[in-house]
Amino acid sequence: MSRFTSRVFLIPAVLYLLSGLTIAFATVQLFQILLGTLPADSARFSTAPISHFAHALAGVLFGVIGPLQFGRVLANKFGSLHRILGRVFILAGGFLVLSSLSLLWQFPTGDSVPNSVARLVFGLALGFTLYQAVRAIRTRDVTGHRDWMIRSYALGIGATLVAIVFLQIYLFTGVPPTGIVSDIAFVGSWCFCVLVAELIVRKLNG
Repeated sequence: MSRFTSRVFLIPAVLYLLSGLTIAFATVQLFQILLGTLPADSARFSTAPISHFAHALAGVLFGVIGPLQFGRVLANKFGSLHRILGRVFILAGGFLVLSSLSLLWQFPTGDSVPNSVARLVFGLALGFTLYQAVRAIRTRDVTGHRDWMIRSYALGIGATLVAIVFLQIYLFTGVPPTGIVSDIAFVGSWCFCVLVAELIVRKLNG
């Protein structure tokens, strides 16, 4: 494989590798919601099937389309498809925000206070970055649009890193994280995604 080909596909491949497990889990949840076969730890969401289904579907679309949008081939060779998928990505992100806030409203005691606050803050932040991305491209600010889309993607897949970190803790200790450890892992993982995105933006802008 040539150096050019490697660079073209490297970023999407890495992003799919990181988010693949979460995408698969959300896809399974879509069918479980439709079939009414949610596992015991998610059974409470059966009282809010619309919000839950919208959240899972938006998560799948967001996770699948996101890496494609950062591939150079799609943007440079298939501009029309890039723009169409970009609109779907924005809509998916919007539904991700609304469904997340809806579930948080309907299940306020589902998480600890720090985790609930983090979900609220990061959800609102995702909505803000998506708005800024749309605003930038409407004013032909391609660089600004790219930067805000990177931030949006980082916020949207924050839950993916949370799942990876929680899984590593479980494999190491034999039990899922709880209490202060859970709070630190949850909030810290999401903040790490935001930090990495900001470092990438700064590097791209010199």
